[in-house]
Amino acid sequence: MTPQTNPERALKSWLFLILLALIWGSSFILIKRGLLVFSPGEVGAYRIVSAGLFLLPLSIPRLRRLNRKQVFNLIVVGFVGSFIPAFLFAKAQTQLSSSLTGVLNALTPLFVVIVGALFFNSRITQRNAVGLLIAFVGVNLLILSREGGSVGGLLDINFYAFFVLLATLCYGVNLNLIKHWFVMLKPVEITAISLMMVLPVAALYLFLGTDFSFKLVHEEGAMLAAGYITILGVLGTAIALILFNMLVKIASPVFASTVTYLIPIVAIIWGVWDGEVLLLGHYLGIGAVILGVWVGNRK
Repeated sequence: MTPQTNPERALKSWLFLILLALIWGSSFILIKRGLLVFSPGEVGAYRIVSAGLFLLPLSIPRLRRLNRKQVFNLIVVGFVGSFIPAFLFAKAQTQLSSSLTGVLNALTPLFVVIVGALFFNSRITQRNAVGLLIAFVGVNLLILSREGGSVGGLLDINFYAFFVLLATLCYGVNLNLIKHWFVMLKPVEITAISLMMVLPVAALYLFLGTDFSFKLVHEEGAMLAAGYITILGVLGTAIALILFNMLVKIASPVFASTVTYLIPIVAIIWGVWDGEVLLLGHYLGIGAVILGVWVGNRK
């Protein structure tokens, strides 16, 4: 679906969409690069610290306008929507390829539907249910696929895939909370202030609870790895959100949501370029996940 706009605006919309897909689709290879030196906890915490510091000039002036309830709700959103997923994705990629992580991330819209139906009185349509079923089959193929392209049994499950599923569940909860709690706040304000709320926790953990500072000074390749995580936080979290909000404004939410289908493609390209091997079962699972998400989110 293309935005119903003049040619200049349509071109701008497509450029934003492609740029977003490139940024978010590249997030998983950046996590992989960061994990070459740092632990999952260090990668997750520094991602939050870099994103939160970058958006601090936007968050501080807006904090004064909020009441106590809004501040508390933004703390919850900060943990559910940013802090916890950052750690979960890093942990998952210690045993899961960046390309498959990118594909599993595409399940986020379906978790939005599930959480909305269970806790926010949203309705699951027949199309949603069919999409969920197809995606569920795809997820099972991805976590059970083994060498040779065959599908293994229970003992062959890559349980690290469940860290990604939990992260996308967090995103699903977060988007529903934002929809119902913050009708009056702009998405940029929500993200900037919620990141500021969890920034101290991430910083305390990073500098007092890990060896991040020591590794940064003494570990070979640490500065480069930290650079990758900085790009992940600043570009993949902060700037990407601003671009996404601009895309929604000049096009439509429906058009903007098509980035969900492009992100796995970019992640797979990066993964294959980096030497990751995809088996027949992986390709079948990837196809099923993307098809399921597409079916489940059609209007």
